[in-house]
Amino acid sequence: MTTRSSLAADFERLGVRRGGVVTVHAGLRAVGPVVGGANTILDALFDALGPRGTLAAYVDFEPYWEDGDPEIPVFDKRVAPAARDHGVLHEAMRTWPGALRSDHPDAGVLAIGPLARWITGEHPFQYGYGPGTPFEKLLLAGTQILTLGAPLDTITLLHYADHVAAIPGKRIVRYRRRMPGANGPVWIDFEEFETSHPVHPALPENYFERIARDYLAAGRGTAGIVGQAPTHLFDGPDLVGFGVAWLERFFARDERS
Repeated sequence: MTTRSSLAADFERLGVRRGGVVTVHAGLRAVGPVVGGANTILDALFDALGPRGTLAAYVDFEPYWEDGDPEIPVFDKRVAPAARDHGVLHEAMRTWPGALRSDHPDAGVLAIGPLARWITGEHPFQYGYGPGTPFEKLLLAGTQILTLGAPLDTITLLHYADHVAAIPGKRIVRYRRRMPGANGPVWIDFEEFETSHPVHPALPENYFERIARDYLAAGRGTAGIVGQAPTHLFDGPDLVGFGVAWLERFFARDERS
């Protein structure tokens, strides 16, 4: 059985910076048996980060697509669970003492620690993964990205690269969500670059994974084992910058061919 102290030591060996910011993606089954489960993993991350560190995650939620149906629940960030496919750790983080969550129903970010209020505050509803959002604030804070037993195609911060990369013909989606209003529930219109599928039809489905693997192949980032889980640690701003360049090269090459 893996313990809190052994996990904290694994995180430190991997390169988690004390006093820094970590954005985590986790697949806990890969970690194997842990004394205390998800809460112990969070305790170990906080041990590695120290009291001045901040832990963040993308949470999303289970969407309700029936536009206009009055029976559709209002998105309430205080109680809406993290999307199930994000795993147990993200839901444990959502209910952790002091956790704060941004207002966007789909691009929602939660954070725990000294920078949590700044990171999660003022999340624009339109283009919620791009400039002016918690994703940009995480990059400004120099976040590390931790994939704890999670696939490399889950690195949500690469959606920021989608936004800022100078590539043509990005897919745009428009939808509505039932949200709290001053006088009761209201339907709010949202517009976003596509996130459920590649932002451009020419891109392969696994292009986030390809960006991350090319980054690692270039000698950047760190790989290791935490518990029993294959784990990677990336410098967030560096990976996103690499992703922007990767996308722009992809389309420059496509235009030449």
